[in-house]
Amino acid sequence: MNVINTTNAPGAIGPYSQGYEANGFVFSSGQIPVDPVTGSVPEGIKAQAEQSSKNVGAILKAAGSSYEKVLKTTCFLADMADFAAFNEVYAKYFISKPSRSCVAVKELPKGVLCEIEAIAIK
Repeated sequence: MNVINTTNAPGAIGPYSQGYEANGFVFSSGQIPVDPVTGSVPEGIKAQAEQSSKNVGAILKAAGSSYEKVLKTTCFLADMADFAAFNEVYAKYFISKPSRSCVAVKELPKGVLCEIEAIAIK
């Protein structure tokens, strides 16, 4: 097992890693829309979905994978009313149409609107 660590995605804010690579699979931790350079969170669901997607992409790249190799995502929304806007952005990145679960949750870290985690092959 190899821990994935990149400065191109936000660092873990708890007792976990950005991701793991094991047996040809890549497992990313959930990525919230924090800009890894500034630490800021953009406003609005589209901008947040964009940043969360980019953060997942940075972890995939650090592990030697890519969006095209994603098999499964789990997406969390603070408000299911954002589903269509989230999907619009998500579709630009996860073009292979991986299997997915998308659920609304009561609250996300830092009060963000979305979070994305992924499982990919290397």
